[in-house]
Amino acid sequence: MRKAIAAAEVGDDVYGEDPTVTALEARVAGLLKKEAALYIPSGTMGNQLGLLVHTTRATEVIVERNCHIVNHEGAAGAWLSGVQLLPLRGNKGILYPADIKQNLRTGQYGAPSTSLICLENTHNLAGGRVQPLDVLREIRTLALDNNIPMHMDGARLWNAAAASGIPEHTFAACFDTATMCLSKGLGAPVGSVLVGSHEHIARARHYRSRLGGSMRQAGILAAAGLYALDHHRSRLSEDHARAKALATALNNTASFSVDPDDIESNIVFFHVANDAAVAAAAALKQHGILVSATAPDTIRAVTHLAFTDEALQTTQTVLETSFCTPITT
Repeated sequence: MRKAIAAAEVGDDVYGEDPTVTALEARVAGLLKKEAALYIPSGTMGNQLGLLVHTTRATEVIVERNCHIVNHEGAAGAWLSGVQLLPLRGNKGILYPADIKQNLRTGQYGAPSTSLICLENTHNLAGGRVQPLDVLREIRTLALDNNIPMHMDGARLWNAAAASGIPEHTFAACFDTATMCLSKGLGAPVGSVLVGSHEHIARARHYRSRLGGSMRQAGILAAAGLYALDHHRSRLSEDHARAKALATALNNTASFSVDPDDIESNIVFFHVANDAAVAAAAALKQHGILVSATAPDTIRAVTHLAFTDEALQTTQTVLETSFCTPITT
């Protein structure tokens, strides 16, 4: 990947003259079977561009309450687009058509109108859960019947495809726009891509400039994304297998618990006895195992291309030898 970065042909992408960025955008648009794509610095920007493209101020966006847009984007929807988010409680991150239908608002006096439906795939805080395709198709039908567009936070769409065996473009067909990260599972150092129609991407390019997301010789970064698509996308199932093995090892300790059958992709949330998540994360770090305490009794771990079979074996040994008794704060 570093060699690809060093060898990248570049130009000024603000003027559409960087051939490597153009190649990356065309590649992702083709994979998702959308008309056009836009290279952007981050997934958060991609989601916010989705809101800007589809909504008008003082309207309402339906989301799942634990999704990234609600919890990790600093209320940017309110700040940038002037929209109100309506967070609905999902079932392990999944919203169903009935949940959405009863919360649609289309012109009631004094109420904001629903302008967009946003769904996340895979769902991060639900433990990397894949959105069921049949459910997405039903929601898409509901949205079309009510003339409401849909945006997908597909930061980990590559993982959703690897876990389900369903191509990325099949998921994307349920949405008007979608964003995918090239970092995270694919291992590029930076960057995401937003896809949609020619009209949507033209508008998104305009908003990207307003947000300060236009870059000059960005081909050195786009080259990493192209390399990741060519070399890292096909190996994502390895991360998923290691995540399930990690969950089994965690569940065999006295300190942690998790149901390995709940692991669908590369994210493992596990329970920590005695509300000792912070202490447990610190103890794991001393062994070179980096995780995040997300609640007093919960830790999040993510498997990735640097978490090899050797790293998994080392982790299993650490868990067996150092966490055989419950942790206390």
